[in-house]
Amino acid sequence: MINISHHGAVSGVTGSCHELSITSPGRLHPSAGILIDCGLFQGADAAGRLARGQISKSVPALAHQSVSASASIAALAIDFPLDHIRALVITHVHIDHVGRIPYLLAAGFNGPIICTEPSAIMLPEILKDALKIGFTRDRALIERVLGLIRERVVPVPYGQWHSVFSADDETGGSLDIRFQPAGHILGSAYVECDVTAAECDGEHGRAHDDEHERECGSEQGGPVNERIVFSGDLGAAHAPLLTAPVSPERADRLVIESTYGDKDHEDRTTRRLRLKEVLQSALADGGTVIVPAFSIGRTQDFLYEIESLIHEFGAEPVAPGVEWQDLEVVVDSPLAAEFTRIYRQLKPMWDAEAQEVLSQGRHPLGFDQLTLINSHADHLEAVKFLASFKRPAVVLAGSGMCAGGRVMNYLKAMLGDARNDVLFVGYQAAGTPGRDILKYGSNAGVRTPDQAGWVELDEKRYPICARIHQIGGYSAHAGQSDLLNFVMGIPDAPREIRLVHGDDGAKAALKVVFEQALKAKPESRVVIAE
Repeated sequence: MINISHHGAVSGVTGSCHELSITSPGRLHPSAGILIDCGLFQGADAAGRLARGQISKSVPALAHQSVSASASIAALAIDFPLDHIRALVITHVHIDHVGRIPYLLAAGFNGPIICTEPSAIMLPEILKDALKIGFTRDRALIERVLGLIRERVVPVPYGQWHSVFSADDETGGSLDIRFQPAGHILGSAYVECDVTAAECDGEHGRAHDDEHERECGSEQGGPVNERIVFSGDLGAAHAPLLTAPVSPERADRLVIESTYGDKDHEDRTTRRLRLKEVLQSALADGGTVIVPAFSIGRTQDFLYEIESLIHEFGAEPVAPGVEWQDLEVVVDSPLAAEFTRIYRQLKPMWDAEAQEVLSQGRHPLGFDQLTLINSHADHLEAVKFLASFKRPAVVLAGSGMCAGGRVMNYLKAMLGDARNDVLFVGYQAAGTPGRDILKYGSNAGVRTPDQAGWVELDEKRYPICARIHQIGGYSAHAGQSDLLNFVMGIPDAPREIRLVHGDDGAKAALKVVFEQALKAKPESRVVIAE
């Protein structure tokens, strides 16, 4: 019997972790399986796990923790059996897909970590940060854990089948995987799983004839083969730097993200025009534009677009007395700087448009106006300087949802000043400070703190006087139409489509869209994963 179960990303957009397993005839529990991702829960997803009591038995120390500390522990706990898990397969290295890997190892997982070649390069870097969050500040211990992870990593090229386990009496079947480009961030992939289960015993499932036929084949007692696809996070068709994903050739069952299942993004031309307008308006009063951005993907996409504006409008004014070609752009994140370096290192994987830019002698991720801040002392000086002096600048800093990182210091110092602006270019999950800033801030700004909404940062309230903007087109996630095109591009419609990685409204909307598109194929069913 071939089973799919979910250990995250079913009640929100974080904590991605899915299991594909085989249960041998006569056994009550899975005999072999894999995990697809093992990500961190954040915001409301983490608090929700605690509220539902999902981890009370596995983490008894919660009774003695504050709410915020308890939510952090909830975001890390491994609360499912691992004895049959043969491998961890990584779709990409965003923290909500890989952040619990250290805790997975601590819980006893000793199998390989299979990922694409670019992800193999980036995974230790992103986990170095994750280890500092709630695990340890001991550098020697961090290096030992990272060394163990490096030993476990198995890089696999795109488009190449890789055997995870073969059929024997213990596994009850075989499983091969293949990565295909997902267009989300560098190294991202959707995963095709070719799985064959051993013969059924002819007794299992007789009370559920349809399910039994699906699991055991059309002839009772025969083996079954399925192609099961996990989308990971799919990229938008118009995203820069990376090629758009192409639908799989076959998918009997599809587990697909639904982050933007209820909306489409602005097209590339519109979003670029909006970015230009927002920056010119925001910088007109000499303030700073703060861009909370994920270190991987969003930062590089945004820099690519900024460079294109500087190239096109170089001598034109972006602010009084400041030309585009003199605009100061700051990336204040050691992690973002490192991943930008890796992106530059992997230029051969960029798409045709980016290759054309390179052929012109341009450097979209390393242009002259770009300043990278690494040291903490330089970071504090930058915050102090920009908060005190009227100097137009664009600052990119993590984290992307304002839940930590250096962007917190910029927000604390500058949210209360109406001449500053905050520009969101990515998804803000429920329960995060980023979502609250969007909800309680204003794109017109507020002159006095007593009239302003507020956001809580590190347990202190800060008034939101700065103007707040959002440009959805810079999301690294596919929009509703992109997701629909991905599904409709599969030659034979999947028998089952499971929706994960989305808020309730987004999943419900996407379910309706899929069902309408597939109404001529009643054998296909769309379900919201639980």
